Amino acid sequence: MLAATLLLIALLCVSVLMKVPYTEMSPGPTYNTLGVQDKTGRPVITITGHESYPTTGHLNMTTVQVTGAKYEPSLVSAVVGWLRGDVLVVPHENVYPPGQTDKEAQQQNAEEFASSEDSAKTAALGELGIPMGSEVIVASVVAGGPSDGKLHAGDRIVSVDGTVVTAEDQVAKLVTKHKPGENVVFTVVPRGKDSTAPDQGQPTDVTITTAKASDGDRAIVGIGPDTKHTYPFQIDIGLQDVGGPSAGLMFSLGIIDKLTPEDLTAGKFVAGTGTITDDGKVGPIGGIAMKLIAARDAGAQYFFTPADNCAEAAGATPSGLTLIKAETLDGALKSLEQVRSGQTAALPSCGKG
Repeated sequence: MLAATLLLIALLCVSVLMKVPYTEMSPGPTYNTLGVQDKTGRPVITITGHESYPTTGHLNMTTVQVTGAKYEPSLVSAVVGWLRGDVLVVPHENVYPPGQTDKEAQQQNAEEFASSEDSAKTAALGELGIPMGSEVIVASVVAGGPSDGKLHAGDRIVSVDGTVVTAEDQVAKLVTKHKPGENVVFTVVPRGKDSTAPDQGQPTDVTITTAKASDGDRAIVGIGPDTKHTYPFQIDIGLQDVGGPSAGLMFSLGIIDKLTPEDLTAGKFVAGTGTITDDGKVGPIGGIAMKLIAARDAGAQYFFTPADNCAEAAGATPSGLTLIKAETLDGALKSLEQVRSGQTAALPSCGKG
């Protein structure tokens, strides 16, 4: 009996002290895209330079809280998390790629969030038929490369060697006219730290000495160009400490609600999640079960669910929350029309899979 007791105590101690390679996810805060930020009191979405309209109700984006890259739960904590309904325990590498630090994860989330904002604006204005322009920007700069410290993510590329740039593929073609070691002149409009802010300053010439590509003899400058949409008026999405791409759909709906006289929710509490493409397609996200709990705890009645998440969501829906399958932005708007009219029986639903 004594030996068995001592062995049990030893096993309990080991289970408490033993670390396991898992990450814990739990319901995070939700934010009403039609409302204000809790900390600052500023609107989540601000429209400047275009008529906007009053809104009611909620169109809440949802979030998931994730433990840090360095966090390692004990075996006991992991088991308790598995048994709880409001915590999701997943392998560490499912959330953090091997070797990724907290800082790197935060940077990636911030970049995905910024890209999501841009796609949400583009999809919303496209749905409303509002014309947009485009510009070529520096999307990324290779650390230690020829452009490091000279060009910055968000800089608008006006021309290369005096040739006006209107498409991202022009940049590589103009650079590769040079031999490695030769200089190439970029004319750029620098952007501030907030790459979504209006242009900062005047066009500036930046001389870059090209380097040799690792996979050939062509010249490179170590940047990734991209095409970014420009808008006829300013749309500012001002959330702090939020990352990832999963708020795209809800941002698009919030923007449309503010730009149209129709009250999209008629005072109802609608939450949701889903990535959005420039042409309004809704994509899947992670942590759907935790987002459903967060939405219901906040008071949501309806929840927009990406079609690819429907099977998982249907088996984890809290009582009192109605799932609405979302495949496109246009479809989501039609579903809101059904919510307003009370025709909820006709809403596209998520069947159990």
